[in-house]
Amino acid sequence: MASLGNITFACENPDLLADFWAAALGYVKQEAPPEFMEAWLAAGRDPNGAAAIVDPEGKGARLFFEKKPKSPTTSIPIHLDLNALDRDAEVKRLVGLGAREVKTKTRATGPYTETWTVMKDPEDNGFCVQ
Repeated sequence: MASLGNITFACENPDLLADFWAAALGYVKQEAPPEFMEAWLAAGRDPNGAAAIVDPEGKGARLFFEKKPKSPTTSIPIHLDLNALDRDAEVKRLVGLGAREVKTKTRATGPYTETWTVMKDPEDNGFCVQ
């Protein structure tokens, strides 16, 4: 059985996006080992072309940010859903970190009702807060 290793973002500014998501999720930046950086640079890659963040408790997936063009999409085919005890307060906190609120939606399925807020990170990647 496979396990989730990375969630990878194509982005313009890996450090900026890593800082945003680290603050959003309570993650920390992961420094690349020297041998990785040597190989990265030997391959002709930008020394500022990638960043990674990890869950300090080691439970969540690593997020990897690589400087490269994004594939154009007309919708958000894959996105992160964040759970919060107080959705409204979390949305305000994330806006303060540089996110943008798009809209809040509610859906009822039988006796179950869920509400979430669609947001965009600083590089316009979509995510939701429930």
